[in-house]
Amino acid sequence: MTPKIDTVDRKILAALQSDATQSLDSIAERLSVSLNTVWRRVRRLETEGVIEKRVALIDNEAIGLPLTAFVHIRTDNHSADWAAQFARTVDSIPEIVEFYRLAGDVDYIIKMMIASVADYDRVYQQLIAKVQISDVSASFAMEKLKFTTELPL
Repeated sequence: MTPKIDTVDRKILAALQSDATQSLDSIAERLSVSLNTVWRRVRRLETEGVIEKRVALIDNEAIGLPLTAFVHIRTDNHSADWAAQFARTVDSIPEIVEFYRLAGDVDYIIKMMIASVADYDRVYQQLIAKVQISDVSASFAMEKLKFTTELPL
């Protein structure tokens, strides 16, 4: 069941997306609602899973991970056991920051944040050592043109 989200909820979500460190009091003041209203709504949005977690966004280059790789994976094995093993393997590799199952020519796409092509190869070797994959291809980002986690509300 999809949670009911009204205009005030959307404004609260927009405020938190732009800066999750701001106080609920400052959000309440900006929206002209009570602190208790904001607190109750944020708690409900968290309980319903609309707000999954609050995190800090870190500049990947500043911590020595300047290379973003998008890895396309094709497989001939679509069994539940294989998919579960693949998911566990991906989950165990910290350089993999996003992982999606796709419709179309490619079965899965992985986003990696790595220091170098040698790092990519190390992660690739970890992956293929644990899971049988039919085809792997990677593209490396040349320039980050847009990056946001803010969803359109």
